[in-house]
Amino acid sequence: MKILFIGDIVGKPGRKAVAELVPLLISEREIDLVIANCENAAAGFGVTRDIVDELYASRIDVLTSGNHIWNKKEAVEFINEYDTLLRPANYSSKAPGNGAVVVSTSRGGSVGVLNLVGRIFMQPSECPFEKAKYKIAELKLKTKIIIVDFHAEATSEKKALGWYLDGEVSAVVGTHTHVQTADNEILPRGTAYISDAGMTGPFDSVIGVKKDTIIERFLTHVPNRFDVAKGDVRLQGVMLDIDSQSGKANLMERISIKLDT
Repeated sequence: MKILFIGDIVGKPGRKAVAELVPLLISEREIDLVIANCENAAAGFGVTRDIVDELYASRIDVLTSGNHIWNKKEAVEFINEYDTLLRPANYSSKAPGNGAVVVSTSRGGSVGVLNLVGRIFMQPSECPFEKAKYKIAELKLKTKIIIVDFHAEATSEKKALGWYLDGEVSAVVGTHTHVQTADNEILPRGTAYISDAGMTGPFDSVIGVKKDTIIERFLTHVPNRFDVAKGDVRLQGVMLDIDSQSGKANLMERISIKLDT
């Protein structure tokens, strides 16, 4: 089974890259399922109902998120209406939405998707390691293929979870830092791993935001408005080839495609 996982979509430029490139990739690479992290899709922070619908129309099947999921307050109101719009599973059980889902693919078969958030340099949450084992046990009752989006800051925490879940899931894909790492590999027991899938958005920027704004913040320590940049738009993520019978990964390939302007 072939799965495309798209790194953090940032603002309108990222959404444009998704709309133009994802259908082509699905056709060219015979992709069965598309997963994307959407928590920065609305002007760099959060997601709105209209944008969720726009991303689904661009042929994304499952949307994951992270620490910015509630930045647009309307998300609290509509998230329960979308089974395939996930918030981190290790948020409080009292929070709206779900942290995991099982979906059918375009050509048969099923895939479980689990969304977790890290705790190092992040807001307080339940233990992602303990929550992962609990949710994975539930997902395994329905499918052998499980993809984990671990939205975390520290590479050490991400790597530790990858080793902890080796052999338990098909892939652990890191998100949040917006910088694609070069450590993609298949771990010994068959789990694909990468510390960060990268960013889908403008690269003439500092992780998606206009350069001058970020430089000014570092120079002055004075809060300022973060506006999404526009130039050098790319789609980044990973291509996964998963054995449908065993759930083990055969391949994890990094992708970075520049959008023609």
